[in-house]
Amino acid sequence: MNELIQKGKQAKEAALTLAQAKTKTKNKALSDLATSLIANTDLILAANEKDLAQASENGVRDAMLDRLRLNKQRVADIAEGVRQVAALADPIGEVIHMWKNEAELTIGKQRVPLGVIGIIYESRPNVTVDAAVLCFKTGNATILRGGSEAFHSNLALVSVIRDSLTSSGFPADAVQIVENTSRETAQELMRLNRYLDVLIPRGSARLIQAVLETATVPVIETGTGNCHVYIDKDAQLEMATKIIVNAKASRPSVCNAAETLLIHEGVAADFLPSIIAKLRAEKVEVRGDKTVATIVSDVIPAVELDWETEYADYILAIKVVTSVDAAISHINHYGTKHSEAIVTDNYFTSQKFLQQVDAAAVYVNASTRFTDGFEFGFGAEIGISTQKLHARGPMGLNELTSTKYIIYGEGQIRE
Repeated sequence: MNELIQKGKQAKEAALTLAQAKTKTKNKALSDLATSLIANTDLILAANEKDLAQASENGVRDAMLDRLRLNKQRVADIAEGVRQVAALADPIGEVIHMWKNEAELTIGKQRVPLGVIGIIYESRPNVTVDAAVLCFKTGNATILRGGSEAFHSNLALVSVIRDSLTSSGFPADAVQIVENTSRETAQELMRLNRYLDVLIPRGSARLIQAVLETATVPVIETGTGNCHVYIDKDAQLEMATKIIVNAKASRPSVCNAAETLLIHEGVAADFLPSIIAKLRAEKVEVRGDKTVATIVSDVIPAVELDWETEYADYILAIKVVTSVDAAISHINHYGTKHSEAIVTDNYFTSQKFLQQVDAAAVYVNASTRFTDGFEFGFGAEIGISTQKLHARGPMGLNELTSTKYIIYGEGQIRE
């Protein structure tokens, strides 16, 4: 039998069990999984070393190696994320709203699992655990398809998860991984309508676009992050410096890192020399428009492609704009509706930015790097949704549920 069809059938069966599981039982299983991850740290790191060695041999750049790399602290952080998910309120069974209609029927809207969730993702092994535990907590079975670059790490993590679930009395097939990492198998997963209820891609713009163009399964679009920071004429420049250095250089390979810096012309001459020096000290390559080049002559000239690129690397494009309206226009044209920030002390300017910028997360005087389920208090996240239907922004437990109506009557019939 075809591998994906077999996994789909097993996931459907497991989902039926998970949907009926009690919160206390699920939380105990997650707590045990966190303990198991720590106990198996050496096994996980040994697998990760194989992936890192292969990636280095293939010439993968440093920023992407950082996405792939695990160490004892990162495994400990992953385990802590599992514990935090266990501690979160279980949305399954929650009645969001209840009312009576004219026929005296009591109608309630209740959260239920989605069913079977497919996840296609790249590079970051922590996604394997994040996705598995969020789906498990919300009563969903999951089929994971990671990238070839993290093959050994993902297999090791899923092995630990499945063994732990079995020990806790749950079906191991609640979490499965597709071991064939070929493009053909990924495309087959995208069309597994009979078994998948929803597909969530996490990764590069290229991956997400491929899923959107190919999938016949319903898709939640996530991830692509061409994020901007706008420095207004009324900004505190010391604050602005800290925000942009953090947004770009703290971890440039992630989707909430800034890719473009927009600066109001009123502060450009004072701000550009110092911020470019700070960025270069962090090994960031700067590309600037003509106005930037007249102020700091040795920047690399920016071209049209720079404004629309998610570098995921130590590269930042800088543009000088005439007003907040020009900044908003640029962001809405080139942005990917992920995360955008303004630095300003002007309340009215900040409100215009908040209201007119079209993105899942819009910040005033803070780094875009906070767009994250953990930082928002959701525990781990399944991804950052950049679409507008069903879910938008960091996707935590509530976003992995659907609803059904439950109706209580006393013999009513419709006239």
